[in-house]
Amino acid sequence: MQFDIVTIFPDFFSGPLDYGIVRRAREAHLVDVRVHDLRAYAHDRHRTVDDRPFGGGEGMVLKPEPLFEAVGSLLDERVHRGEHGEHDEGSADAEVAGPRFTENVRRERHAVPLHDATKSRAVENLGSNETGIVLLSASGKLFRQDTARRFAQLNRIILLCGRYEGVDERVAEHLATDEISIGDFVLSGGELGAALIIDVVTRLLPGALGNEASSVNESFSAIEHCADEVVPPTSHQSPFDSTRGKPVTSHLLLDFPHYTRPAEFRGWPVPEILLGGNHEEIRRWRLDRALEKTRRNRPDLLSGARSNKW
Repeated sequence: MQFDIVTIFPDFFSGPLDYGIVRRAREAHLVDVRVHDLRAYAHDRHRTVDDRPFGGGEGMVLKPEPLFEAVGSLLDERVHRGEHGEHDEGSADAEVAGPRFTENVRRERHAVPLHDATKSRAVENLGSNETGIVLLSASGKLFRQDTARRFAQLNRIILLCGRYEGVDERVAEHLATDEISIGDFVLSGGELGAALIIDVVTRLLPGALGNEASSVNESFSAIEHCADEVVPPTSHQSPFDSTRGKPVTSHLLLDFPHYTRPAEFRGWPVPEILLGGNHEEIRRWRLDRALEKTRRNRPDLLSGARSNKW
């Protein structure tokens, strides 16, 4: 998968994506992350990307022209480079190469304007597992695990990092395929959100994790509970799996509590049931604790649940 980040602070990403799963996925060529300087698509002497809002008000607003031009140029890149992703010597952007970012941000760019037809193609591509254009915005739809699963089916994601007071609304209406917020709070810009999305989506890609079950057996996994007989999980099954009987409800749960050695720490012992080796009892205990934690920390995930069936 290819991630393209469009930002006015390209150096921001020289650290967050150099560690852990994302770094390993890059080195294994599972993902390709490229950072593009938005100012390279502004053609005035001062490389201006923002202006005052119509109607008055505080702050500055990112202009639509540089963002449309940036996306148009990136989508056109595939035509000039070919579908195999050869990167020509005239690359205008900071590209992830090996464990560290290269510093090859070029200041000039002959970009191709994005017309309505390009927008239509991008939307069609999103439905055909190709390209998504994601605007990071506090006014967007909340980013959730199911959003990440949908993004993980794409071949390419272009992340547009908002800044200042916001982004010209025509970007959300006529350019982006998704307008995404990472939470009910306001950040200084979309860069942190872009890094977060890359991390969440990358770990869902086949081969990114050492154990593929890790992305299933965790918080926000969809859990089905069955009323009839259940089968004890194997090492490759979720501890929540109930594989016999008719599912009576399905909800998202937070992960169950985890413990490791020592078995007792400062007088606090590991629950005895985890030490007994009875897989079915452990499964039921983990489900019960996951429900308990979800009710305590995120009761909204259980809205409408029929608690008597759990």
